[in-house]
Amino acid sequence: MLTTVMGSMRTTNRYSIVSSEEDGLKLTTMQMMNGHGNGNGKIHTRRRCRNRFVRKNGQCNVHFVNMTDKSQRYLADMFTTCVDIRWRWMLLIFTLTFVLSWLVFGLAFWVLALIHGDLDGAKSPCVMHVTSFVGAFLYSVETQTTIGYGSRYVTEECPAAIILVVLQSIVGCIIDAFMIGAIMAKMARPKKRAQTLLFSHNAVIAMRDGKLCLMWRVGNLRKSHIVEAHVRAQLIKPRITEEGEYIPLDQIDINVGFDKGLDRIFLVSPITIVHQIDLESPLYGISKQELDIADFEVIVILEGMVEATAMTTQARSSYLSSEVLWGHRFEPVLFEEKNHYKVDYSRFHNTYEVHTPACSARMLAETKFVVPTTTAAFCYENEVALMSKDEEEEEEEDDENQSRDLNEIGLGSALEMDHLQATIPLDQRSYRRESEI
Repeated sequence: MLTTVMGSMRTTNRYSIVSSEEDGLKLTTMQMMNGHGNGNGKIHTRRRCRNRFVRKNGQCNVHFVNMTDKSQRYLADMFTTCVDIRWRWMLLIFTLTFVLSWLVFGLAFWVLALIHGDLDGAKSPCVMHVTSFVGAFLYSVETQTTIGYGSRYVTEECPAAIILVVLQSIVGCIIDAFMIGAIMAKMARPKKRAQTLLFSHNAVIAMRDGKLCLMWRVGNLRKSHIVEAHVRAQLIKPRITEEGEYIPLDQIDINVGFDKGLDRIFLVSPITIVHQIDLESPLYGISKQELDIADFEVIVILEGMVEATAMTTQARSSYLSSEVLWGHRFEPVLFEEKNHYKVDYSRFHNTYEVHTPACSARMLAETKFVVPTTTAAFCYENEVALMSKDEEEEEEEDDENQSRDLNEIGLGSALEMDHLQATIPLDQRSYRRESEI
């Protein structure tokens, strides 16, 4: 019966969610929002494993087909087409444009010389020393590039030759302006700046400030800043509407602190972006067990202006549900040295496990579950963030007092030194530097 129904759906509805391909398909169950289908309100469909909508390098995994008048539309916006195409095609167009213009005007000068009889040795030629097509081509190159070697020049004999020289000069200026402008725009594009903006390989879900949060890390590999940097994110997953319409890529905004201004960041060192899984979050009802079988993709976007050119750049990445680690936290990458702060990018993608409830945020809110915390728990972040200046000054004073006492005592033997070190207790302090960790 199910096979018959699926077959009829395949033949009657061209936009059916049922795929006709059999390779690489798996059986899944999707909830019908309007209750239509079999008796329990669910329909079984066969679909492929999810393809990534946005690749890790930021490129969109989308191919356009069956576009009408594609060539005409691209040629109508020739400047944008030249900027978007690859460099090899851009250089080819650059070379062909100049060579063809030289050939066209060289042919025109050659025809003019042929009509005027210059090829037969006329006493007053239109262009001096143009007795063949090669000579006319060389004169065309000299005119458009304003080289002017001096041996070939136009005379007053032919007004048509003078008009042709003026016309070629104007066309040459237009070609120069267009090609140089396109190349400069292509070179100045901030697209390559996104190559030095880094996203973590995985996103994590863990507790932060008593709330279950989705987090990922961003970093800037250059010392030049991204001005007005801000982040945003979207969750993409298939959905069936109440009318039974299947939306393969339904886009849902993920709040990363827009209402509080937390989406605007000062990207000097790597920063962890936090999405609080609350009542308005699309991940509100997902638990650790449901995450393992979930079918969604989180697209993360970082935008800002390049400091050197003031042009807007955008870096993108994505996380599939299998790339979201439940109960993990990012290792610290920022460490305080003597006179500066050091960022260790070898730890940028590393995570470590932390105690995290396996239930969903909805269940946490309903049961008012409190995450147990202990003051003796080892936390990487506290080693860096919770060291106050007062403690540092006290430690420095204690070190100076101990060294002063040792100098005043004036030990005479190594045995007395060992005895003194054994009797002086060591002060315990939290770690501040990467070497101490």
